[in-house]
Amino acid sequence: MRRSNKAHWRHASGFAVLCTTLAALAGCGASAGPTSAVQAASTQAATSPSTPAPTPTLTVPPTAVPTPLPTAVPTPLPTAVPTPAPTPPPTPSGPTLTAQQQRAADAARQYLSIDGFSRQGLIDQLSSSYGDGYSVPDATVAVDSLNEDWNVEAVKAAKNYLAMEPFSCNGLIQQLDSSYGDKFTVAQATYGAQHAGAC
Repeated sequence: MRRSNKAHWRHASGFAVLCTTLAALAGCGASAGPTSAVQAASTQAATSPSTPAPTPTLTVPPTAVPTPLPTAVPTPLPTAVPTPAPTPPPTPSGPTLTAQQQRAADAARQYLSIDGFSRQGLIDQLSSSYGDGYSVPDATVAVDSLNEDWNVEAVKAAKNYLAMEPFSCNGLIQQLDSSYGDKFTVAQATYGAQHAGAC
């Protein structure tokens, strides 16, 4: 019995030593675990090919397309409408002369081409029984149709008088204005004497 107990103790002691050794080994393995993991990671990182860093993609903003300006359409100028020239009023023609009056007008022009006559003196000459013998109405229409400037006729008559004999300014005015003379108005006789050089 003693021999068997001793043998049993040896077996138990040997088992305990074995367990202690295994536990120590297990502890060393556990403590060395993290360091081994870091070393393994470092080794893997050193042996693994390096992955190139991704190239940043540049985003180019879209080019602003210029908006075309609206083309100015030229406004057509208004066409100038020619303004028609105002039609001048018809010039009143002289009175329609009868054949007698037309002949009296022709005779009056002949008298005026020879000497200076007043309106009244020319009518008297045409209607006188010692002259042309036209009626007073026909002689009047004929003389008025001539549209003469009687001031000019007064100057002509005054110059004719002065060519024949000398006259004073007042004497020539009276001669031109006299009812027995040329029968110009006082204003016409004065104009004639002054412009003939008598005054």
